[in-house]
Amino acid sequence: MASALRQRYRDAAWIDAAASVYGDVTIGEGASLWPGVVIRAELLSVTVGRFVNLQDHVMVHIGYATPTVIGDYASITHRVVLHGCTIGENCLIGIGATIMDGAVIGANSIVAGHSFVREGQVIPPNSIVMGTPAKVVRTADNFVANRLNAWLYHRNARAYAAGDYRAWTGAEFEAERDAERARLETLHATGRTN
Repeated sequence: MASALRQRYRDAAWIDAAASVYGDVTIGEGASLWPGVVIRAELLSVTVGRFVNLQDHVMVHIGYATPTVIGDYASITHRVVLHGCTIGENCLIGIGATIMDGAVIGANSIVAGHSFVREGQVIPPNSIVMGTPAKVVRTADNFVANRLNAWLYHRNARAYAAGDYRAWTGAEFEAERDAERARLETLHATGRTN
């Protein structure tokens, strides 16, 4: 299945051999699917935006009446469940979080690990969310930190595609990371996103 997925989603940066994708699924340019990712879209659709990373053991499914949409540059970390929800651009969804049908996470937000976002819950942009049930605990502009995380995973995905499994070490990596952080800070200060 892995070679068929890589053929089907040629613009993706990396699709691990242990990822599974079924149904009406769109995967954007530069996205990465890590080991154990499962995406199922039997009825409605799943859209994975550009430069999104779906980390190890993420489960993405549609809701009964809602598709799943993941905005550009989102990081969906290990063991997250997304079920018929919308994730805005530049979001980071923490380890083990669950986001249910019809929920919307606004751009530049962070959902803390193990949080449970209820059906239909709408989280404003630039929120930090935590708890079960999830609540906004404060507001902060997370654009730079979240976009840098997506950049790290895109860089790592390109390295994995080339057989390099140690891409986050060394002076070259640190210099590239620091340069990207500075670039993102400048972009953000000028109100641009790319």
